[in-house]
Amino acid sequence: MQSDRRHIKIVRLSQRMNLFVIGILMVPIIIFSIVIFKYIAQVRVSDKIKDVKLNMAQSQSTIQKTVEMCNIATQVFLNSKNLIDWACSEKAGEVVSIQEKMEFSKEEIVNLEKIVNSNPYLYQIRVYIDAPNVTEIMPIFYSYDRLKRLEWGNKEGFGNGSWQFDYDDNLFPYYVYTPTKGLVSLVTDIKDNEYGHLGVIEVATKMEILFPQIYQSTNEQWSCFIDSNGRVHADTDKGLKWSKYIHNIFREIKEQTHEECYKQMQVGGEKVIVACQYVKELDGYILSIESLKKETDKLNQIRNYYLIVLGGCLILIFIFISYAIKLLLKRLYEVIYTVKKVRNGNLEVRVSEGEDDEIGELGYHINRMLDQISKLMEEGIKKERLMKDSEIRALQNQINAHFIYNVLESIKMMAEIEEKYDISDALTSLGRLLRYSMKWIKHNVTVEQEVEYIKDYLALINLRFDYRIILSISIPENILEQAIPKMSLQPIIENAIYHGIEELAEDTTIYIKGAIKDKYCVIEITDSGMGMSEEQVINLQKKITGEIETIGSSGNGLGLKNVQDRIKISFGKEYGISIVSKEKCYTKVIVKIPYKVSGGEL
Repeated sequence: MQSDRRHIKIVRLSQRMNLFVIGILMVPIIIFSIVIFKYIAQVRVSDKIKDVKLNMAQSQSTIQKTVEMCNIATQVFLNSKNLIDWACSEKAGEVVSIQEKMEFSKEEIVNLEKIVNSNPYLYQIRVYIDAPNVTEIMPIFYSYDRLKRLEWGNKEGFGNGSWQFDYDDNLFPYYVYTPTKGLVSLVTDIKDNEYGHLGVIEVATKMEILFPQIYQSTNEQWSCFIDSNGRVHADTDKGLKWSKYIHNIFREIKEQTHEECYKQMQVGGEKVIVACQYVKELDGYILSIESLKKETDKLNQIRNYYLIVLGGCLILIFIFISYAIKLLLKRLYEVIYTVKKVRNGNLEVRVSEGEDDEIGELGYHINRMLDQISKLMEEGIKKERLMKDSEIRALQNQINAHFIYNVLESIKMMAEIEEKYDISDALTSLGRLLRYSMKWIKHNVTVEQEVEYIKDYLALINLRFDYRIILSISIPENILEQAIPKMSLQPIIENAIYHGIEELAEDTTIYIKGAIKDKYCVIEITDSGMGMSEEQVINLQKKITGEIETIGSSGNGLGLKNVQDRIKISFGKEYGISIVSKEKCYTKVIVKIPYKVSGGEL
């Protein structure tokens, strides 16, 4: 059951690797696709807005030209003295002969008619005389009453340079001629200082000439003109789907700006570009709607093709990656199979290292680990045997030690009876020293126990010399409780005596000082002996660290190296001893051990 569960997990690892790799590919591709298609859409909208602006500029140019022609024609008529004089005579009711009428028609009317016929922007120019019994001379002069036949003629205030939009030419009955539809005209009052209001001049053109963009509308592009009264003028045969939204669109745009606006909007569920521009000359607005449906459909089509191609590529990539991962995990399964054999106790099996890649390196390290385990097991067996032998020897030493302790106690009693107290104290120190050194201890001792041993050792040493070695101890209580390998400090004291103090042959002091620094303790042992040169210190330090091989003889640093090795084995590589010395002055040995309090390390 456990094996099946593990197999399921390995299969899931393969699936997760496939999904992970595909995800790594998909995320940047999706982000890139979103960004690039968004950018393309923005570019297309931007290009469309440029086209709309260009069309609006062309439309504005056409309007300005047409309006200018209408104004020029109006001024030409108003500046015609003969025309004004004729209007004044009609206003005054003067009787004019037929001959005079014919001459006026032949000369003045013909010239004025040429102005109209020579200008393609103009449809007709008419003068309406505000007087009774006016003599009408076609196609220029008409009675003021005929204005009532026109759509705008019955309204008030149609003069004074106003524009009349999108009306039919109903000046004559239908049976005379078919009226022209879709006219726009500039209507201007004719005034005289003596007779006052003489009439009006109608300079007419066609809506399709003034607003060509309106009459070129399609379902994708539709335009209209909105006059100052809010009337919408457009081609009624086209763009009916937009017309019902015009007032709402125009109201929204006017709230934002008065002059011009180009905005992307959603109208009738369709994305469009709405352009609105104020025409100062006509006091109205040209509003254009440009559909983005074709661009959107085309972009969607490109995106669909892209997604199909991308999907196909991803499927091929997925198949390739699945195959590659399967090959990769095949070698991993071999490693797992080997590890399972090792778990079942077969340490002879080895991984086929194969290629020089990560799995090959994993196999190599597993093989080296198995070799190391085998070696450690052999060493462990040997060590266990040595420990057994050591325990037996220690037991034998303890048996022998009891005999020695009893003999020493007997000699001590004899010395006290003979009142040889110096000999008695020396024997006491020697007994404690022997008991400490011969006692079997599996673990470390405390610093306090090691210091007590040093005291007994120095008591015996002082019996040998004519001079006295004084021991100065300054160690805090919490350091005295710290663990240290047995016989770690005594070899340092012994080194200080035989290599530093003995040559002086005079009273001196050995200082033992302890301090806590961060998470470790420092025990400094300083003697005022011969000291060492810098070269000797470096050489000794290399022997202690094992950089220089030590040979078993006096003064070669073997004792200090043993202390160094035991401290590192007990506490770690960051702990040990170091030496500072000055020739003919002092030598200081610094012992670094971890600081621990009850409950764990600080």
